[in-house]
Amino acid sequence: MGQSFDEQYKNFWDSRYSSEEYVYGKQPNEFFKEQLLKLTPGSILMPADGEARNGVFAAEQGWKVISMDLSIEAKGKALQLAKERQVVLDYIVGDLEHLDFEKASFDAIGLIFAHFPADKKSALHKKLTTYLKPGGTVIFEAYSKGHLKQIDKNPQVGGPRDIDMLFSKEEISADFEGYEVLMLEEMDVWQNEGIRHVGEGTVIRFIGRKPAK
Repeated sequence: MGQSFDEQYKNFWDSRYSSEEYVYGKQPNEFFKEQLLKLTPGSILMPADGEARNGVFAAEQGWKVISMDLSIEAKGKALQLAKERQVVLDYIVGDLEHLDFEKASFDAIGLIFAHFPADKKSALHKKLTTYLKPGGTVIFEAYSKGHLKQIDKNPQVGGPRDIDMLFSKEEISADFEGYEVLMLEEMDVWQNEGIRHVGEGTVIRFIGRKPAK
């Protein structure tokens, strides 16, 4: 019997994170850094945080962080980075689809290049909404459907080749329906993150605030 898609997906990320090198570098994503610094530290959930460059940065700013990813290999490197930076990081290995947190328990959620399987991504976004406190903030950056042209020009820029795993502004508006939209833009950005995000990418950036009631 062959592996399921979920098993293949997990094995893909275990393989990617198994090298000594930090695949996307140790510095936080610039957009995440810029937006997080505008917020008062509280509790933050970081799905698909990989080697935790973003979760560790949040912890350095005084946030109580729960990072998570499918990959046990990523967790080892994440905890090593947290140790280097002398911060505490709570890291869960598991599939967000099968994990549950208390409702309204986080002040913020960071979704940075969190490309979930195409048939699950909207449901997972809506699940995440239930974990966010009223008035809480989503910080989102991921590749748009227009990014495929960038991969064709430069495979080193990274990102899924499956267009259904990529995002549109319309999808994000629907997934986070009712949010106060502080930013929702599609743009080309220059990336220099480790060895896997290098070059010009086309991204969706979204900052949303969950309604207070």
